[in-house]
Amino acid sequence: MSKPKIAGIVAGVVLVAGILGWMFTAPYLSNQGLGRTPGVLIGGTLTPPLDDFSPLNDTVRGPMKFKISGFPPFVNYLSWVGMPDGIITATRPDNGYWERRVLGGDNEGWLRIGDATFAMEATPILDEEERLAMMRLWAAKSGRTLDEPAYPGSEPLRDWKVFFWTPRS
Repeated sequence: MSKPKIAGIVAGVVLVAGILGWMFTAPYLSNQGLGRTPGVLIGGTLTPPLDDFSPLNDTVRGPMKFKISGFPPFVNYLSWVGMPDGIITATRPDNGYWERRVLGGDNEGWLRIGDATFAMEATPILDEEERLAMMRLWAAKSGRTLDEPAYPGSEPLRDWKVFFWTPRS
C-alpha cells in the first residue's frame, strides 16, 4: 500500500474515533471549553409520561438533558422545574439556538431527567403574568430571585424566556 493511502486510512480512523468518542462522552457538564460542545446521544430509558412531574423536583437533582427533534440532533443541559402537567424551562433572552428552533416550529423533543427520557413538546409562554409566575418557580428552585442573574453577566431572571414542556400526544 502506498504512503498516501495509509495516511488517508489513518486519518479516517482517527476522525471516526474522535466523532464516536464525542458522541458517547458528551455532553460535559460545564460552561467552558469542551463543556459547551453538546453530544448527540441523550440516553436514558424512554418512559411514558407521568401523571404528575412535580415529584421529580425532590428525587432528581441538577440539570436535565434535552434534545430537540430534527437536525442537528444536539443534546444540551437545562435547569428545570417539574409541575403536575409538565416541565418548566427557561433561557436567556438572547435569541439562542434552541430557542430559535422551538419558536421556528421544532418544538418536539426529548427530556432526560435522571434515567427517564420523556417525549415532550415545548410551548413558549408569552403571557407576561404566566411567564413571571413560572419564572418565580424556576428562580426559587435555583435559589435566586427574579431580580438576580443566573450567573455573572447574564440578564436578571425576570427577563428570561420561559418554555413549558408537555407530553407529546
